[in-house]
Amino acid sequence: MEWADAEVWRTVLAHEPAVNDARMKNLLTHLHVVQRLFLILWTKQPLDPASAQPSFATLADLRTWALTYYPESNRFLGGVDASMLKDLVDMPWARSLEARIGRPISMPTLGETIQQVASHSTYHRGQINARLREVGGEPPLVDYIAWIWFGRPEPAWSPAPSTA
Repeated sequence: MEWADAEVWRTVLAHEPAVNDARMKNLLTHLHVVQRLFLILWTKQPLDPASAQPSFATLADLRTWALTYYPESNRFLGGVDASMLKDLVDMPWARSLEARIGRPISMPTLGETIQQVASHSTYHRGQINARLREVGGEPPLVDYIAWIWFGRPEPAWSPAPSTA
């Protein structure tokens, strides 16, 4: 997931300013906020409502914030054992979904939420790639199987964009 996120970010930054619009910023923000919110739940940190609605002045600011997720998530995931995957994860925002659909929902396990983060991120990377194509860019190939084909490369985060 980190490799794919890095590839998408490198392509997004290579197409600035064409992609520096509200749609792109919203998609990237949502992708990374959801990753962060699940990590907060997994590590049993207090859920600050402000963490669900962060604001970033620039894409570079968002990227800098997003980068902090990976070492923390890798550290957490590296300590997960098979028995922990069955632990239930309480998602506080699920209460509003229950009210909206008018029925209770089942609580997911840690393993299921890890899968959710991966699939959710894949979905939104697809939207980001579609936006890249709309502005004339060539989206990177970031399918899981492509990562395997390419020899399972480490994420290649480009240097932070210049703010000068």
